[in-house]
Amino acid sequence: METSGARALNPTKQEFLETVLGLKPRVAAFDCDGTLWSGDAGERFFDWEIKQGVVSDEVAKAMRARYVEYKAGRVSEDEMCGEMVTMHKGITEAAMMKTAADFMTHAFPGKIFAEMQELVRRLQENGCEIWAVSSSNEWVIRTGMKAFGIAEDRILATKVELEDGVITDRLVRIPSGPGKPKALREVVNKEIDAAFGNSRWDADMLAIAKYGFAVNPNPDLEVAARQRGWTIYFPDGTGR
Repeated sequence: METSGARALNPTKQEFLETVLGLKPRVAAFDCDGTLWSGDAGERFFDWEIKQGVVSDEVAKAMRARYVEYKAGRVSEDEMCGEMVTMHKGITEAAMMKTAADFMTHAFPGKIFAEMQELVRRLQENGCEIWAVSSSNEWVIRTGMKAFGIAEDRILATKVELEDGVITDRLVRIPSGPGKPKALREVVNKEIDAAFGNSRWDADMLAIAKYGFAVNPNPDLEVAARQRGWTIYFPDGTGR
């Protein structure tokens, strides 16, 4: 969807906040990695948990090989995101939540973008319904969203079914690329007034929103944002 009213320039922090709040969105969707904080928590968690021995040596070896194939373009984004979650089959969700909390607290060097934290807070104060949409595993995202006050039932991340609290290999969703608007349609089923993302995997989500915002965009999304008229914003400290 082409936007109207949102500027494709690089506004200051105050201009960015005023622009979004001035639109008075009723429903907003936010990507997480690279958009709400710097760095990719899902990817770093994958490396960290293998080094920590969270999964067996056999699973770790197989997944390392799959990741090499993914980086070489021989495994799709959806496949890799899904397998990074189903690799935990047989582990309790409680154990994974504890592991994710340990990672996000002590091992993830990502920095929360203060203005994005302020934006989410102020939107919620104004009655906006906020959704976090991420292809990273839901344990990490659920932990990370505590800093933004986004409830677990407003998180759409890569998710698997559970059996008596134990993780299975049956995927529920993989919100990446077209999977992001798909998840929003299936769960939210409302018009998305504003969407925020940083990579090409967010472009489909931004496209369905009334207003799209490319936050800390990778070069590919920045090009798309200029073509589509989406506002481009680089949080303080990110540079260009």
